[in-house]
Amino acid sequence: MSDVFTLRGPVRKERPEPARRSVARRSLSGAELSTVALEPTIFGLEPNVAVMHQVVKAQLAARRAGTQSTKTRKEVSGGGKKPFSQKGTGGARQGTIRAPHYPGGGIALGPKPRSYEQRTPKKMVRLALYSALSDRASEERVALIDGFAEWTTPKTATAAAALATLGLTGKVLVVVTREDTVARLAFRNLPNVLTIDAGEINTYDVLNSDWVLFTDASLPSAKESN
Repeated sequence: MSDVFTLRGPVRKERPEPARRSVARRSLSGAELSTVALEPTIFGLEPNVAVMHQVVKAQLAARRAGTQSTKTRKEVSGGGKKPFSQKGTGGARQGTIRAPHYPGGGIALGPKPRSYEQRTPKKMVRLALYSALSDRASEERVALIDGFAEWTTPKTATAAAALATLGLTGKVLVVVTREDTVARLAFRNLPNVLTIDAGEINTYDVLNSDWVLFTDASLPSAKESN
């Protein structure tokens, strides 16, 4: 019997190959123009639920103002004089009536202004975003249009009609570019629509929406996955 043992490293889970998905490219009038293949490394991953959960928690924590504050015994006004003599009263000695156990006194160990931000590695943020986009793509909740060039005047009715024509219901995340100023103004009064710049798209907003609408200019490509 051999006394030689083979040391093995941690067993890594084999990641499946990214799925190849496509989306119909349409105009604002609903006409189908072509079919576009989505980038597999962005829209074809197996969603990593644990990473998405951690990144969303960090996003929501960073939104907290952290401005809550209570006064300590040195910040409460008054109480500069010793309430009674040190000896002869039969009671415990007291130095100030602004001690925490007195009514109107300072708060012991109360909240003070702080930052709730959590450090999240860039690779984790990117993986969480791609997992969220892949989840929406797997449910066929990703829509693509050629753009908003035909809109010259921002009108809420026009924006609502376009969404109805495209069949986008519920919460819709519209990913635009900086040049789509008219589209931003047209969508801003719709309660269930959020417009976001292509460079600011994030995990929480993707998961919080039923549909993600891209344009030719805002659709993520292979160079952005590197």
